[in-house]
Amino acid sequence: MLKIYGQPKSINVRKVLWTCAELGLPFERVDWGGDTRPVTDPAFQRLTPVGMIPVLEDAGQMFWESNSIVRYLAAREGRRDLLPGAPAERAHVEKWMDWQVSDFNNTWRYVFLGLVRRNPNFQDPAQIARSWDGFCSAVRVIDRELARTGAHVAGPHFTCADIVIGLSIHRWKSIPLERPDLPAIERYYDRLCEREGFRTYGRDGGV
Repeated sequence: MLKIYGQPKSINVRKVLWTCAELGLPFERVDWGGDTRPVTDPAFQRLTPVGMIPVLEDAGQMFWESNSIVRYLAAREGRRDLLPGAPAERAHVEKWMDWQVSDFNNTWRYVFLGLVRRNPNFQDPAQIARSWDGFCSAVRVIDRELARTGAHVAGPHFTCADIVIGLSIHRWKSIPLERPDLPAIERYYDRLCEREGFRTYGRDGGV
């Protein structure tokens, strides 16, 4: 059985949990990080050289970096609907996954930690405002793409890109500030809520 090391409040851990749900894969989750066991513990440090959650253990092999784990599991199960095999089609999915982890995440970190997690180190009003503006600008990018595709981020069908971006959209909806009217985003969120994995690890799984 797969073993997932990490705590369920982590958006990156929930990416992996949702992927397992989509694939119908049983797993055991082991608490590390957040308010559970510290990732600085030598026992965790032996699992991954970077000391971050999540870590996936599969048949004695350790995998880390959430988006890489999502890709690995989809490829492992031969799910080309989630991660296409053809290079060009796969790149259209992976470019959104890479953008999510490199650019999109950085827009919401300050406002989310400040207003949702209530972290005292993220309470500067000006930085909260800048972060929120950047977050909304990034969500508008997705809104325009969804209006073009009519369904999902990388095209008409659900893919791994929707797992990683869908959870960030859920965070956008959690921010207690006035949000711009983005109809394609609202339709997309409703579409994600039709999926059991998202209901469990996104909508009902916390932020």
